[in-house]
Amino acid sequence: MALAGKICLVTGASRGIGRGIAVQLGEAGAKVYITGRTLKPKPDSKGVSLEEVAEEVQNRGGICVPVVCDHSKDSDIDDLFRQISVENDGKLDVLVNNAYAAVTTLLDTVEKKKFWQKEPANEHWDIVNNVGLRNHYICTVKAANMMVPRKTGLIINISSSGGLSYLFDVAYGVGKAALDRMSVDCGIELKKHNVTCVSLWPGAVKTELISAVSGEMDDRLKTMFFDYGESTEFSGKAIVCLASDPNVHKKTSRILITAELASEYGFKDIDGKTAPSLRWVGMALVDTKYVWLANWVPYWMKLPFSLLHYFSYKF
Repeated sequence: MALAGKICLVTGASRGIGRGIAVQLGEAGAKVYITGRTLKPKPDSKGVSLEEVAEEVQNRGGICVPVVCDHSKDSDIDDLFRQISVENDGKLDVLVNNAYAAVTTLLDTVEKKKFWQKEPANEHWDIVNNVGLRNHYICTVKAANMMVPRKTGLIINISSSGGLSYLFDVAYGVGKAALDRMSVDCGIELKKHNVTCVSLWPGAVKTELISAVSGEMDDRLKTMFFDYGESTEFSGKAIVCLASDPNVHKKTSRILITAELASEYGFKDIDGKTAPSLRWVGMALVDTKYVWLANWVPYWMKLPFSLLHYFSYKF
């Protein structure tokens, strides 16, 4: 119960990584606020309801408060943070910015339409980056206003390697690159107040939606997600370790990779396996369809961070 007495907020927690993070925080003893657009899922939803997630968190040992919040609406965000502040005497220890509204849109358009074919342009941009970027900034501002006076707090933005090089589409990559930059710059301003801000990059995650569309995947993607992928709770384990680390402030303004945190803190996935890092040489081989060769590459063989920058911006 390493996080007993801690107040945490996980946005977008009705399914996927958000749900996995919430239940792991609950297992560590935290009081967890979770958000979603409805308490009960729509008939075509791939996730579970906020009420079911709340019950699961409580079964793991935590206290959970489900809050209906549309993160595209500023008034809903205001109400969310007001509720947390009132119910906990202004205390918030951990914010996990995870809410994202574009998963279905990206799956429906990836490799089918180029950016100039996605009309209306403003609508596609807003679906990808309103909740996935603008909302994260607003939530970070709200959380910082609660954390700075208490001189403690941890803000984690769930991002991805799409911020490094092209992935899915233009709006997605721009949003993730901006989110990583936001984490770094917010960390700079928050550092002297002992509030930590980081980006977290999960690897390939076996979410409910990924499992549902697995029949449509080619062998390369199936291998990446189901042979080398992470469970939805793996990121939660990483966040519990960060929130429990008295020296977490030394990591502020950094991009952290879930598998490398597992190596540092010594935890495994819920199936007892160790997921490879995004820097693992074998992952590049899987991505280029040399799956048979990847199986011979040990997990400790990683691309250096300096080489990752080569695949990023060009000067």
